[in-house]
Amino acid sequence: MKNIIVFILVLCGGLGFSQTAMQSIKGGSFVPLYGLTEDSLVVVEPFYMDKTPVTNKEYLEFVNQNKLWKKSKVPALYADDRYLQNWSNDTSFAKNQENYPVTNVSWFAAKNYCAAQGKRLPTLNEWEFAAMASPEEIDARKDAAFTSKILSGYETPNTYLQNVGEDEANYWGVHNLHGMVWEWTSDFNSVMLSSENRNNNDTNLFCGAGAIGASDLMNYAAFMRYAMRASVKAKYSMQNMGFRCAKNK
Repeated sequence: MKNIIVFILVLCGGLGFSQTAMQSIKGGSFVPLYGLTEDSLVVVEPFYMDKTPVTNKEYLEFVNQNKLWKKSKVPALYADDRYLQNWSNDTSFAKNQENYPVTNVSWFAAKNYCAAQGKRLPTLNEWEFAAMASPEEIDARKDAAFTSKILSGYETPNTYLQNVGEDEANYWGVHNLHGMVWEWTSDFNSVMLSSENRNNNDTNLFCGAGAIGASDLMNYAAFMRYAMRASVKAKYSMQNMGFRCAKNK
């Protein structure tokens, strides 16, 4: 009960640490890869999204003010034993990695970080809408060069070991949506559900692996993202998994 109370208090935490700059996303509609027919559109309302993934430096400021999320303090209910495994202790990470994206952070931790700033995790549809933009186009999914560049990132090792914000920004002024880290979304477990796991009591945390209802079987880059999301639980902390925040307009 004590941990639950603390968890709620952290959700209502203050804004006493630096915030990542945000970019305005105009919103619009698009045909998603999963769950709808080719004639169906998802409408995305205007929102703000962090310009870059959250960094080690920014996350350190958060854990210093929210002791529950320190490496040595986090309850097993909210993060597995890989949580912040790249950090040597509660307050230290490797030299010169201040501006690397923070990884090995669970969904619970990412959600609380955003809430402490008065923000939230982006929804799956918001993330995909922002991520389909190239530097020149709002929707570049039909651009072979754009897709090829995304796929090349899957072949590159240790992409999380680099400073955020050094790639070319997309149409919305957002960096690193591809080629750096996977990113948590608020509803990461809402896709690729089969008829069997829809009835599973654990679906609030776990996303099943049935690849059903795809609207574009040629979009392998997007398939890679969705397939990854199908294999995680909210307490998992992974080496190549980071996050960024969003906010309503």
